[in-house]
Amino acid sequence: MDSEMSHQDGNYNESPAKSEVIGNGTVTTMANSRLKLRVHPNKDHKPEGYDDLDLDFNPSIFSSLERYLPSNMLGIPRDDKAKFMREILLKYLPSGERHRTQKHQEYREKIKSNYQPLHRELYALNPTTFFLPTFLKAISDNTEQSFRSIISEPSPGIYVFPMLQPDFCELLLSEIENFEKWVAEAKFRIMRPNRMNRYGAVLDDFGLEPMLDRLMDDFVRPLSRVFFPEVGGSSLDSHHGFVVEYGEDKDLDLGFHVDDSEVTLNVCLGKEFSGGELFFRGSRCERHVNTGTQSEQEAFDYSHVPGRAVLHRGRHRHGARATTSGHRINLLMWCRSSVFREMKLYQKDFSDWCGECNRMKKERQRSTCAATRLELIAREGESTA
Repeated sequence: MDSEMSHQDGNYNESPAKSEVIGNGTVTTMANSRLKLRVHPNKDHKPEGYDDLDLDFNPSIFSSLERYLPSNMLGIPRDDKAKFMREILLKYLPSGERHRTQKHQEYREKIKSNYQPLHRELYALNPTTFFLPTFLKAISDNTEQSFRSIISEPSPGIYVFPMLQPDFCELLLSEIENFEKWVAEAKFRIMRPNRMNRYGAVLDDFGLEPMLDRLMDDFVRPLSRVFFPEVGGSSLDSHHGFVVEYGEDKDLDLGFHVDDSEVTLNVCLGKEFSGGELFFRGSRCERHVNTGTQSEQEAFDYSHVPGRAVLHRGRHRHGARATTSGHRINLLMWCRSSVFREMKLYQKDFSDWCGECNRMKKERQRSTCAATRLELIAREGESTA
C-alpha cells in the first residue's frame, strides 16, 4: 500500500473554492484529482486547533486526523480541512442518526445544568490519586519494556494489569450512586450505555468526558500504540466511556459480541461478587465475526479483580458469564480511531489480527508450497527420464 493511498499531488491549492467533498471522503477538483488520507501520519506537521468551530465531533478528533491529510492539503484554509475531515467522519454516522446525535447533545446539556456532582475532584484527572504507582511509573517510562514489567498477556491479544487506586474506585462508585439517586428523584430518563446493557450509565453524559479524554490520550493510547498498532492503536481519537452493573435486580450476564471500538479498556471497580467472568474467543474482522473458535489458544476466561484492568481489541469476541451473587460494577472505555476506520475501506486482508484471515492466509501458503513441491518433483522426474 502506498504511503498516500491513491493520492495524487495536484492542484487542490490552486482552486480550493472549486473543490467538492463527496460522500466517500474523496475531494474532486477541476483536474478531478482524488485525495485520500495518508496511511502514516505526518509527524512533522503541527495540526491546527478546532475548538472554536461549531463541529459535529470532538475538536480533538480533527486535530488528530489532520496529521493524516494528503501533503498538499496541509496548507489550505482550516475551514476547508475541517469540511473534508467532517465528510469522512460522517460516513461512520448514518444520516438517520444525525438528528439523534443533536438530541443527545441537548440531553447532555440538560443533565449538566441540573445534576450536582458529589465528588468534583473526579472531573479532572489527577494521576497520583487515580492510578497505582506501578502503573504511573510504567506510563512515565513509556517503553514496551516498562509496560511489560506490569502487564501480563494470559492469552494472545489480552493484556491484564493493576491500574486504579482503591480510593479512586470508591469515589467513582459513590459518584455513580449519587447520579443514579438524582435520576430516580428527578424521574429523569437516562440513556443506557448500549443496546446490550439495561443498567449502568454513560460517564461522558454527566460531565466526565474531559477526564476520560485525558485517560485515553495520556494512558490508554501509549499502551495501544505498542500492543495494538495494527488496529489504529496509535491514532485513537474518540471514546465512549460508561459503567455497567451486574447482580441481583441488575443485568446478570452479557451475550457473545464484539465492541464498537478499536481498543477496549475494562476495569472492575467493585464491589463484592461471585461469577461474572469474561470469556474470549478470538479476534475477527467483520467478514468472519461468526466463524468458529479455531483452537484452545483462542478460548480464555478472565476473572475480574477490583482495580485491575484488561485491555483488548474491540473486535476480540467476548461475553460475560452470570454474576451469581453480589454486585459488580465495571468501568469501560471503547476507544476508537477514525483514521483506522477510514483505512479499513481499502483493505481486504486482516491476517495480522483476524484469526480467520490468518488461517486462510496460511492455508493459501501451504497450498502454494505443496503445488511448488509437486511441480519440482515432476521436473526432476522428467530430467531423469
